[in-house]
Amino acid sequence: MVRARAILHVDMDAFYASIEQRDDPALAGQPVIVGGTSGRGVVAAASYEVRRYGVRSAMPMRTALELCPHAVCVRPRMQRYAEVSRQVFAIFRAVTPLVQGLSLDEAFLDVSDGLGLAGADGSALVTAAARVAAEIKVQIRAATDLSASVGVAPNKLVAKIASDLDKPDGLTVVLPERIQAVLDPLSVRRLPGLGRKTGARVEALGLKTLGELRRAGDSLLWPVFGRYTARVRDRAGGRDERPVEPDLEDKSISAEDTFARDIADRSALHGELARLADLACARLRGRSLAAGCVAVKIRRHDFTTFTRQRAIAPPTQDRATVARVAAELLARWLAENPGAKLRLLGVALTELGPATQLALFSGSRPRIDAALDEIHGRFGMQALRRASSIK
Repeated sequence: MVRARAILHVDMDAFYASIEQRDDPALAGQPVIVGGTSGRGVVAAASYEVRRYGVRSAMPMRTALELCPHAVCVRPRMQRYAEVSRQVFAIFRAVTPLVQGLSLDEAFLDVSDGLGLAGADGSALVTAAARVAAEIKVQIRAATDLSASVGVAPNKLVAKIASDLDKPDGLTVVLPERIQAVLDPLSVRRLPGLGRKTGARVEALGLKTLGELRRAGDSLLWPVFGRYTARVRDRAGGRDERPVEPDLEDKSISAEDTFARDIADRSALHGELARLADLACARLRGRSLAAGCVAVKIRRHDFTTFTRQRAIAPPTQDRATVARVAAELLARWLAENPGAKLRLLGVALTELGPATQLALFSGSRPRIDAALDEIHGRFGMQALRRASSIK
């Protein structure tokens, strides 16, 4: 018998864009797009004001500006977003140790054990968890002046769907006995993980709602889902036994950029790589991690992609070390591919672990890195740049 649980899915509302609007009062109420501003840039976040025009995350920036030509475009400040994210996650962990972060602005919380209702049924647990969710929303607002939408349900799947039903600043509670009543009328596109193309194939079968998908037979679903048919039907019915898995390890931390125009000039490429190494290391330090391997991602103008990597010992979060290794990897690849035009560069840090005490004779570099992190967090990545990253 599956143990009754109360799961929260907390999703910050338009997180990046909301932080930009909060930090710059001139952006309040404006249609704000956070993302790369070049012709090849993509939308990282869209404020609710610009979503009314059809702008969505991951949309090409060119398309977004066609939909809303008067949108205000802001370059991402990942260090700032990570700083606010730490404030939010501290609130989560004060409630329960069972916090599974999905991104900077989204997490599952299992609050079952903290409700003082041992042996209670699912409905009682979820009802009590709704009060916890309301208090979390209040604390987030007080600490960050931002809003969050929360779904409360007996499992992760239904909680995630619920959190998206009343955005922004919503609180949606789905009791166990109400799962089918809530899910059945929803579009199949609401099912997490279904994907746009697969969703279109399902709708082409005449299945528009989750209820229709839940009731569909194998003969109809097997050509689309194959051996996953039963699992998809279960998910459409809101069945999900996955536990909240706290503190999932980061596999990698990276920074990459697609250039507005293909670049062949070596000095320009090394300048871009230095900037990306800076950004990746800032993210690494923001999570108090050190990396034991540096990788460089290289994409040519014809979209062929290469990766070169090297282990480093001891693991580090030092920007100068990472930048040096990345530069050596890129230089070697460029020597093997003279005249190559690059469309994208990236720096990825892997083999991650907790940052240990810095070496006794590490000098002033950690203090410089920390000072840069603080400046970038307050004023953005362009406020102060290393000479090596400037063309």
